[in-house]
Amino acid sequence: MANSELVEIIRAEIGTNGPISFARFMELALYHPDRGYYASGRANIGRRGDFFTNVSVGSVFGKLLAVQFAEIWEKLGRPGDFKIVEQGAHDGVFAADALSALRQAAGGCFAATSYCIVEPFPIWRERQQKNLREFAEKIAWIASLDEIAPFVGIHFSNELFDSLPAHLIVSGGVANGATVWNEKFVGLEHRLSACAPSGVELRCPDALFIFTTANVSHSGLQLDHLGFFPAGFETEVNLAAPKLMSEIAAKLSRGLILAIDYGFPRTEFYSLHRSRGSLQVREKQKKLSSPFQQIGRADISGHVEWTSLAEAAQSSGATPIGFTDQHHFLTGIISKFFPDADFDASEKRSLQTLLHPEMLGRNFQALALGKDFKETLSGFRFARDSAAALGL
Repeated sequence: MANSELVEIIRAEIGTNGPISFARFMELALYHPDRGYYASGRANIGRRGDFFTNVSVGSVFGKLLAVQFAEIWEKLGRPGDFKIVEQGAHDGVFAADALSALRQAAGGCFAATSYCIVEPFPIWRERQQKNLREFAEKIAWIASLDEIAPFVGIHFSNELFDSLPAHLIVSGGVANGATVWNEKFVGLEHRLSACAPSGVELRCPDALFIFTTANVSHSGLQLDHLGFFPAGFETEVNLAAPKLMSEIAAKLSRGLILAIDYGFPRTEFYSLHRSRGSLQVREKQKKLSSPFQQIGRADISGHVEWTSLAEAAQSSGATPIGFTDQHHFLTGIISKFFPDADFDASEKRSLQTLLHPEMLGRNFQALALGKDFKETLSGFRFARDSAAALGL
């Protein structure tokens, strides 16, 4: 069942201020500092968790990314202070896998590497520290990007941007040559109390969350460029994701931003056949029908609109150098660094999950953005032109 304390916190804010944007609801549901799904430590990944991701398949994902990291280090001229910054590190297992593989396969890079994890929540920092004990001298933790100085190296994330709060918008049809956009807000539905005198409506403590529709709430929601959409078309606009990408790019003095997630370039994201948007709510591998179910105990996410991330990085001086699906990205790495590798049975099963088009291979994409770095990476050797793919 939902986290009752968190539900009351959200109800109180709506009761005081009126309906809130879905972005605000999502922020509270996921990131409230005490009760949110992520902040509380409730988030659980893996086959028995709420959702399944690349790290869930085993250590081979970290092994493949480690050699890509080492190639970046080489192409940067082997800097003596090479920083890997990971954001959205969950329990630290990816960091442990990647550092183990670096130590084994690329000793020079491993020696030059310092690993920094951006982690605002103490409960996750404790779990990361436990899983990374053997690399304690290599790792530092910060609560936000504000705490890190400009660095040379890599910013890496796996499924970070999909969980950032998004606004929900709905078309009211086309008028005067433009789509009329409205926004969906979260409000309260108050029911008649069984204890109330006949015909008297009381505000019940168990008031239900409902969607209401009104004019867009945020001046940053610039929607005219999205195109023409019929009445009832629903989608998301994420302002937090490009803002974060711009902040990341501003902190990187030289090197690469590598983001792995699931989503679409803008033209596909806002295509007519995707008329219900991409919002999804998951608990224990099952999709729930509403974000108002299991509040604080279920994950809420949406697909990434990659074009806006690339544009945000460009505004801070980073340019796209690679964009492709995970199948081609990992195949490029394998063909370069493991052409004759004899993967064991467990690794082969893991690779099938990572690469198969009907599993993670096509659902996930990799985006690389370089700053003072324009080299071609092995992971993108089978990719088409990134600017064309992103619609830039």
